[in-house]
Amino acid sequence: MPRIVVETLIDASREEVFNLARNIDFHTKSAAHTKEKAIAGKVSGLIELGESVTWKARHFGVWQTLESKITEFDFPNSFVDEMQRGAFKSFKHIHIFEEENGQTKMIDVFEYVSPCGLLGKLADILFLKSYMIKFLTRRNEIMKDEIENNIMS
Repeated sequence: MPRIVVETLIDASREEVFNLARNIDFHTKSAAHTKEKAIAGKVSGLIELGESVTWKARHFGVWQTLESKITEFDFPNSFVDEMQRGAFKSFKHIHIFEEENGQTKMIDVFEYVSPCGLLGKLADILFLKSYMIKFLTRRNEIMKDEIENNIMS
């Protein structure tokens, strides 16, 4: 199972970073390059424990639908979303928030299993893992900019 870890240091409180990380409207904005849109479940605002969201987005030139659910929630320390339906065989995205010298270290741990057995493993090696690292890093850079420059306020 591939495991990706992305760390981002943000000049804001854990509560602010935690809430922006679970904000459906912000996620839509941060994933605009994939035309990602919440189409079912929780489609706006802050997602909570037990709630699901269904996303429609364009990845690799193909429209995909993905449903994820918040399965763990410990405000403002961590939350976990797990795929319920979608292109992956499975995924678990662990969001961790730690205080560090007056800032917040946001740690994304993304564990997934690609579909299609051996072909999926080959896709991981060739492009999928690097694509997911870039996707998460880009989202986190947008989040950092959003919070530190008070864009959404």
